[in-house]
Amino acid sequence: MDLLNTLVDKGLRRELPTREEALAVLATSDDELLDVVAAAGKVRRQWFGRRVKLNYLVNLKSGLCPEDCSYCSQRLGSKAEILKYTWLKPEEASQAAAAGVAGGAKRVCLVASGRGPTDRDVERVGKTIEAIKEQNEGIEVCACLGLLSDGQAEKLREAGADAYNHNLNTSEATYGQITKTHTYADRVDTVEKAHAAGLSACSGLIAGMGETDEDLVDVVFSLRELDADSVPVNFLIPFEGTPLAKEWNLTPQRCLRILAMARFVCPDVEVRLAGGREVHLRSLQPLALNIVNSIFLGDYLTSEGQAGQADLDMIADAGFEVEGAGTTTLPAHRSDLADTAPSGGGCGSNGGASLCGSGAGAASAGDEAAGCGSACGGCSGHAHAEATPVPAQPAQAEPGALRSDLVAVRRRGAGTDIAPNA
Repeated sequence: MDLLNTLVDKGLRRELPTREEALAVLATSDDELLDVVAAAGKVRRQWFGRRVKLNYLVNLKSGLCPEDCSYCSQRLGSKAEILKYTWLKPEEASQAAAAGVAGGAKRVCLVASGRGPTDRDVERVGKTIEAIKEQNEGIEVCACLGLLSDGQAEKLREAGADAYNHNLNTSEATYGQITKTHTYADRVDTVEKAHAAGLSACSGLIAGMGETDEDLVDVVFSLRELDADSVPVNFLIPFEGTPLAKEWNLTPQRCLRILAMARFVCPDVEVRLAGGREVHLRSLQPLALNIVNSIFLGDYLTSEGQAGQADLDMIADAGFEVEGAGTTTLPAHRSDLADTAPSGGGCGSNGGASLCGSGAGAASAGDEAAGCGSACGGCSGHAHAEATPVPAQPAQAEPGALRSDLVAVRRRGAGTDIAPNA
C-alpha cells in the first residue's frame, strides 16, 4: 500500500504524518491488518530493536477519589467492588515493588487515587521513592498522583523521581463528556509542569470510550505536541458500577490499528501497551509487540492483568527480549535532549541520578492502567503483588529460550486479603 510505505518512510525520518494519513490507518480493513502491523513494526524496530521494556504498578492509595472520571472504578460514586485503602508505608511499597523488579521490571510506577497530592503527600511519596531506590539499584521510578500544584514536580524530582505520568485520555473536544470535575487544560498543565521540572513526561490515552477516529487522532497528535517520552495506550475496561460499564466498542483488530496509528505519529517514543490489553487484544497480544516497545507486567490498579509469567513467556515466544536495566530505552537523539533537561540526567539518559528510559508512568487503561481520578486515566492496575524469591536475574537469554528463573507474579484483585491500610 502506498499509504503504509509513506508512513514507514516518515517514521524512519521522525516526520509527522498528516491527520488524513493517521485517519486512513484507522480506516484500513481487516484484510490489510497484517500489512499495517508489519509497517508499524519496521518503525518500531528502527528505534527500539526487539526490546520490550517492563513496567510495574504499585497502587499506593486505592479508591475514595473525589473526581468523577467516567471510566474509573475509583471515581466518586463508583459502585465497583474494589479494594479501598489509604497510603501504603514506604517500606510496604518498596516490598511490593520488589516483586516486579524480580520479574524483570525496569520501571516502578507509583500511583495514588485522588484529584492531586498535598505537599505532605508529595513528601510521603518522596520517602517511598527513596526506599525503593535504596533497595533496587538502578530502578526507574515514575509517579502518578494527579494534578500537580506549583513546585510539586520539582520536589518529586529532588526526591529521585525520574518521570511523571498524567494521561490526556481523550481529545479536548470530548473531554467534558468523560469528566466534569477537572478539565483537559488541567491535564495539559500538569504534563507541562512535569516537563519543566526535568521529569520525563509520560502521557497517554484510553480508547474504547465511544470516541470517534477523529478524537483518537486528535489526542495522539496532542501527545506528540507535548513531546511526551512515553505514550501509554489503554483500552477501556468497562467496570460494572461505572458510567461506562456498557461500552464494549473494541475488537482486537481495532486495537492493533490504534496502536499502529500511535506508533506512526510517535515513532521514536516509548509506546506502551497498557490497561485492557488482555481483555480486548486477547490472543492477538503477541502481534502488538511488533508495534509497541513497552508493557505493564502483571496486574493493574484495581483489576487483574495477565499473570506475570505469562507476560514473560509471551515476550520470549514472540521472539522479543526483555530490556535490561543497563540499556537506555529511548533512542540516542531523544536521550541527548534529555541530558540537557533543567535538572540534568533526564529520561533516557541512563546515567547519573536518573535512569528514565521512557517517561512512562502509571499509565494505563480505561480504568486499568495506572493512576486514578485525575491521576492517570487508568485505574485498574496493581493492588499488591507478591513474588516467589529468585536469585539475581542472569544475563538476558536468547529470544525464545526457556526461562525457568522468571518470577511468578501473583495476581491480586478485589476480594483479596490485603489489609485496608497495609
